[in-house]
Amino acid sequence: MTRPQGSAARELGLKRGEFDLAVRLGRIRTVAARDGGRRRVPREEIERIRDTEGFPEALREQVRVVGTAEGARLLEIPPTRFTRLARAGLLIPAKFYLNRYRTVVWLYLAEELREFADSELHAPLLTGRAPDKMRARLSAGEDLRPRRWRARHAGYLLGQCSDPWDRAAAMATLLAPAQLADLVENPYERAYLHRLRPEESWYGAPESPTARVVERILIADDPNEISWLRANLLLSLAEARVLRPAPRPTTREATAAPVPEFEPVAASMPGPDLQPAAVEPVSRGLWGRLLGRRG
Repeated sequence: MTRPQGSAARELGLKRGEFDLAVRLGRIRTVAARDGGRRRVPREEIERIRDTEGFPEALREQVRVVGTAEGARLLEIPPTRFTRLARAGLLIPAKFYLNRYRTVVWLYLAEELREFADSELHAPLLTGRAPDKMRARLSAGEDLRPRRWRARHAGYLLGQCSDPWDRAAAMATLLAPAQLADLVENPYERAYLHRLRPEESWYGAPESPTARVVERILIADDPNEISWLRANLLLSLAEARVLRPAPRPTTREATAAPVPEFEPVAASMPGPDLQPAAVEPVSRGLWGRLLGRRG
């Protein structure tokens, strides 16, 4: 037996935003719905979480997010230093939202910030002078927050995938439409990838100002990141084509209208981190290890 996500959130005493983040972080397991609708939560998963020591306060603390000001207080550093550490990719955003001025506001897991502060390796970054290379990159305008968030987000996306077509769709959504068209010449395959793309209600209405801002975060813009995505999209497509071909319209449907061209909504990168040198196809064994780290 499974429960709708809204009902599961109420049973676990979580606000909807807390519940969604818990799912994305792998703290709450969901399964595909039989009717193909929104994923659901198994009854035994709800029972498992309710039986966990410290429930529900411990679960709420695991998904508590803070902004720059509160995060700086947790690390006992000025907000300006906090922002520089985040821009350098050392603090990974858990989520973001747009304020009324459509400015991106990044939020971080309080639990991860405390772990960062407790690590002896990070002590020089909190009190001393930043490394010269880091200072140079920041002076040049580098900001790794979107890329680091995409890496975390893609770990969630890939955890929901059931076959190579789903994996290909998850990565295709991170590539710009022109890049996807260059890689996937078959229009039926592109249409199928569009149908399988992860649905996200917070993208905003298509072509809306909010959607355009969010899309700039979701679509990869780093050359190494793009190369990695392209290589692994091709790998997933090769596996998917062996599994089954992309569906084609019937003769009547094909006569009535041409195959549509879709512009995918962006998603992101697998795994909790992506190093610039990792520009090689991921093997099936590594797919398992990537997803296995999410537990």
